Parts: sequence; C-alpha cells; structure tokens
Amino acid sequence: MDIVFRSNKLAKSFNEGSVLVKIHGKMRAKKIKLRMMELRAANSLMDFWPPKSGPARCHEISKGYRYNRLSVDLDHPYRLIFKPNHDPVPLHDEGGLDWSCVTAITILGVEDTHE
Repeated sequence: MDIVFRSNKLAKSFNEGSVLVKIHGKMRAKKIKLRMMELRAANSLMDFWPPKSGPARCHEISKGYRYNRLSVDLDHPYRLIFKPNHDPVPLHDEGGLDWSCVTAITILGVEDTHE
C-alpha cells in the first residue's frame, strides 16, 4: 500500500524513531511502527477487512465522516487514523467504501477516538 502523511511534520515524527518515542512513549511508538509495517505490506485495505484485521481491528469511523476516515488499534484508547488517498474515493455501486480498491492512504495522526 502507498502511504503519505497529512503533513511533513507528521511524516518526520513517524519516520524518526526517537521523535516517535518522545511524542507517544515507548509502547505506543512500537505499536505505531508495527501498524505502519502492516499497512505498507498490504496490497489493499481489503487485507484488513474483518475478520482478517486481527488485533489491528481496522474499521471505518462514523463520527460525522462519510467513507473517508478509518482507524486501527494502537494501545487503548489510542488509534492510528487514516483515510483513502484516492480521488474519488472508491465506493461500491450500492454504497459503502470499496476496501479492495483502496491501495493508497493518507495518515492523519493518532487520536483517542472515544473522547
């Protein structure tokens, strides 16, 4: 999967291990690195379609967004937030995100989605 970041600052924080640990702590930084490796290795988002998502628990976020925000678990309650990097976003004819066509994503950040 192709991965870009919302900003250069975010990319730098994810790509420099010491900065990642400083911002998120050792445990969360380790989970972020693991999730990024899993995302990079995927052919499409379909590799994370439940029940194949495993401990990452990839799912769409319904907090006022439509088909354009997803997340994977880090350490509770934090999640890695991203969106499809396609224009237009690939959708099924009957509606809903077509996970099999999502081959590029934009990393938006790390959030507690339960707040």
